[in-house]
Amino acid sequence: MTSKNLSRRPRRGKIHTHPAKSYSGYYRKFTTLFPKSSPQAQLPGSQNVALDRLDASNEQKGDEFVGWGKALCMVLPYPDRERISPRIPFDGSIEVTSSWRVALLKIPTLDLSREYRLIAPLLLDAIEAVLSQQKFILGDEVVSFENAAAARCGARHGIGCASGTDALWLALAAAGIGPDDAVVTTPFSFFATVSSILRANARPLLADIDPETFNLAPESVRSCLNASSAVIRAILPVHLFGQTADWDAFESLQQEYSREPAGLMLIEDAAQAFGACWDSRPAGSLGEAAAFSFYPTKNLSASGDAGMVTVSGDRLAERVRMLRAHGMRRRYYHEEVGWNSRLDTLQAAVLLVKLRFIDEWNEQRRALAANYDALLRRAGIADSGLYPEHGVVLPRTRAKAKHVYHQYVIRVRRRDDLKEFLALHGVGSEVYYPVPLHLQPALKNLGYKRGAFPESERAAEEVLALPIFPQLTTEEQEIVVARIADFLS
Repeated sequence: MTSKNLSRRPRRGKIHTHPAKSYSGYYRKFTTLFPKSSPQAQLPGSQNVALDRLDASNEQKGDEFVGWGKALCMVLPYPDRERISPRIPFDGSIEVTSSWRVALLKIPTLDLSREYRLIAPLLLDAIEAVLSQQKFILGDEVVSFENAAAARCGARHGIGCASGTDALWLALAAAGIGPDDAVVTTPFSFFATVSSILRANARPLLADIDPETFNLAPESVRSCLNASSAVIRAILPVHLFGQTADWDAFESLQQEYSREPAGLMLIEDAAQAFGACWDSRPAGSLGEAAAFSFYPTKNLSASGDAGMVTVSGDRLAERVRMLRAHGMRRRYYHEEVGWNSRLDTLQAAVLLVKLRFIDEWNEQRRALAANYDALLRRAGIADSGLYPEHGVVLPRTRAKAKHVYHQYVIRVRRRDDLKEFLALHGVGSEVYYPVPLHLQPALKNLGYKRGAFPESERAAEEVLALPIFPQLTTEEQEIVVARIADFLS
């Protein structure tokens, strides 16, 4: 938005489209002016959006409200360019004239543009180097990233691939899991956790979650191991939301239930957990293999799809590399049918840059999570039990786990109503996940019915992820908590 856009006062009630990006960068803005008496406005291509007032003192007559899509703002006709409510984040990215001030009330769940502004020169230099070298597939940057990331994870080998979904399949397939085999995992995860097992032609067996951490519950896995007559080759725990699963318990199960000659393998779904640890052991080094995702929303993110498998066994690593390249060890000599799932050099270059910052960014996430905890408790809306009553249940971390808070997830009754309320007041939130996997239409052939996994089903009705990313401000967190308190009051 430029001063030219705002220099002429739009006619009241007319729709105006401004070319500038919104604060979140996700919405094309449709703006319209309304008198203060207008409680709502119907905006093109959007739902009814309640217009909210900033807490600005000494408001002048003629104040106008502006709304667009899911973002809200208020135009303040003050001559002083610096006057703005301190409770509202404003980074100066919107150009205004001396007579108008625009303050956005949008707090997104994730804003990658803030990260980009911090490291843009490094990213552009890295990308330019790849373009100059013209080695776009498995170039030098891929090898450098694989080695550096594996070392960070405490693993001997890192094998880059096209996505986190492919990483899961590669880990399973390379481990020899296939037809007539079963793998135990959670129904409360992203779809790829189960679809990768099916893609390996194996059978998913589901077990319920721990209601405190949302991770796969070891006691539920034990019940599954005891009850099933299938050949169970592996357990696939998910380090959900950035907290490692209870690895001590799973290693005990592995020792107890391993059957020769195949044994019982532990494979990590670490898609959301780069940098997380269990008892000082990094995610990616806990099981026989681990799968990571570098999807753009992850803590360590590429500029597109990317993934990685970490292993410590040389033979397993060699097979992962072969399977990611159509089953080839030597070019054009195919030992088996694999897949085309190579990590491209541009994504590796981006990841190498961001790898330098991931420890700092994860620490910032932990600090933000601690601040949310404090703010929610101070507001008097933190429930102490496992399940929400009148307030919200805060995330809980096991004593041996080092959480990286890929998501900060609360539990709350009337979750969908709260999510809508926050959206109407410019606060982003997200539900991970609204439908447990055993109730997904695509997985009905697994044979599970509603009620099979009550903890997963209840979590799907109550969980809500609040905005969290390293560049989120404490002032924005205060607004998020204030809005939740407003809703609960």
